[in-house]
Amino acid sequence: MPHAPPLSALLSQYAAGSAVACEPVEQGLLNRGYRLRTTRGRYFLKHHFDPDTADPAAIERRHRATQRLADLGVPVAPPLAGRDGRTVAVVGGHAYALHPWIEGRHRHGGQLTPEQCARLGALLGAVHAALERVMPPKGRTRPATSPHPVRSADPTATFALIDELLTRVRRHRPADSFDELARHRLLERRALLEQHAHQRPPNGACVGWVHGDFHPFNLLYQGDAPAAIVDWDRLGVQPRAEEAVRAAAIFFVRPAGALDLPKVRAYARAYRRAAGVTPSELAAAVHRVWWERLNDFWMLRWHYERGDTRADPQFPAASALAVWWTREYETVCDAFAG
Repeated sequence: MPHAPPLSALLSQYAAGSAVACEPVEQGLLNRGYRLRTTRGRYFLKHHFDPDTADPAAIERRHRATQRLADLGVPVAPPLAGRDGRTVAVVGGHAYALHPWIEGRHRHGGQLTPEQCARLGALLGAVHAALERVMPPKGRTRPATSPHPVRSADPTATFALIDELLTRVRRHRPADSFDELARHRLLERRALLEQHAHQRPPNGACVGWVHGDFHPFNLLYQGDAPAAIVDWDRLGVQPRAEEAVRAAAIFFVRPAGALDLPKVRAYARAYRRAAGVTPSELAAAVHRVWWERLNDFWMLRWHYERGDTRADPQFPAASALAVWWTREYETVCDAFAG
């Protein structure tokens, strides 16, 4: 097994029995997960590998937050405490956490009915409302005049990045179909940015505590009901309504790059009610996330700068979405805020 975790050393820190089987879970992009079966049950073992989120003290703070959310009835899977009472085990300089195994499956927006889309929006709204209750006051919503404004992407920097990525595409050998699509989208995006550079959003947004990475692979369903929101590594203070828009852009994007707007509308209305977010706040978030998408090339940077191709399957739909969203801007705003 690649990157096999040190099971004996890890399990000695828990009252979880001895390992019987351990299989990697392949869906994570930044951290490593394992389906673990022991003599005492089934567990999810998480190796916190991403250096940006692997500090043991920070992990334990996030663990305490998920426990408080669980106490409020939010569907989460808080980790088990070890024999020493801590929820993070450090072995060989690496941080691990042991969670109960939640049986379930991931579902994207195409598999959800309109009623289930509304339930999804209400769930995220409930998460944001619950985080306001359980997290420190610094996470309470601040107005756009906050002394810590959220900066919008600078198109000048984006133009330079596009030129750099185009150079990398030209130099890639042997050239393939991904290179062809990347070049097309980069040139297309540059033209769109030149046309819409005057619509850059101002700095500042209403912020609050958010999950930070709410998407289909971080939500488990049992039947038609959400069973657990997982992977709280990005928990932090961010523009809360923007998380709702980003999540919708992942859940409800179709393969050709359009959003399923009737489902977006059901989701957004339920989110606004549950989170207490106004239509104008959500409309402003739509504008900011649209601008973010125009300026964002993380998938191409992974591919060409890091040689990491795990996000490649997402690129065709995600890159087409920015173009479609620009063309259908008013309709998209109405679906979220109408």
